Amino acid sequence: MGLALGWLGKGLARFLSRTTHVHGTGPVTTPDRLLACLKPGDVLLVEGNSRVSTAIKYLTQPTWSHAALYVGAHLAEAGGNPDHCFIEADMTDGVRSVGIDQFAGSHTRICRPIGLREVDCRKLTAFAIAHLGNQYDLRNVIDLARYLLPTPPIPLRFRRRMLALGSGDPTRAICSTLIAQAFQSIRYPILPITDTRNANRPDCPACIEEILRVRHHSLFAPRDFDVSPYFQIIKPTLAAGFHFNALLWDDTPFVAAICVP
Repeated sequence: MGLALGWLGKGLARFLSRTTHVHGTGPVTTPDRLLACLKPGDVLLVEGNSRVSTAIKYLTQPTWSHAALYVGAHLAEAGGNPDHCFIEADMTDGVRSVGIDQFAGSHTRICRPIGLREVDCRKLTAFAIAHLGNQYDLRNVIDLARYLLPTPPIPLRFRRRMLALGSGDPTRAICSTLIAQAFQSIRYPILPITDTRNANRPDCPACIEEILRVRHHSLFAPRDFDVSPYFQIIKPTLAAGFHFNALLWDDTPFVAAICVP
């Protein structure tokens, strides 16, 4: 039975990984410009163009359907492929390293954690590198099969929990949960659950304090790195030195075409 489920899961993964046409939302950043802006520890969000990307974008609402962790030269220093600089969880190949060319032609966004020390960054990237070779979570075939419906009729409040592809096996991961686990390993916040409690201070009986609780890693989506208050959005066009006076504009008057039936 286990072999049959594994075979079915792999077949579904291959089908869902096939690309589909996606209308672009803006110009694509070139790989060279993108690479010039990246630092180890950055999270690269990607607007995917596969069947499963359509479902993930529906379930989480935003543009981003995939995430990869930039580890830079840390991968080569650990004995990995010197031409690769990202760690990602791929549906068919599992946790793997890839180069910048993997995201050529895709719309991307750089999310940078603020305040990481060098030692923290090393621990973060080492966690991801140590998981190379782990498999994508395909154990729950029923959960995976629901992605065959690109836009299932699910109420908004339940959609996030549908992302928890849950075998519960720590050696398996999906793209955003792997990165969430890496940041949780150094106790860096993404979108923690915030509670309040009495500060229990004799000098201030009415004072309260915020307490953060860790959100389970299976409930993270790529968009969470975008909306997190602890990550800075880096835009390569601005980082390269943007001057609006240097732009070339076409001042030819626009004439709208009128179709006569």
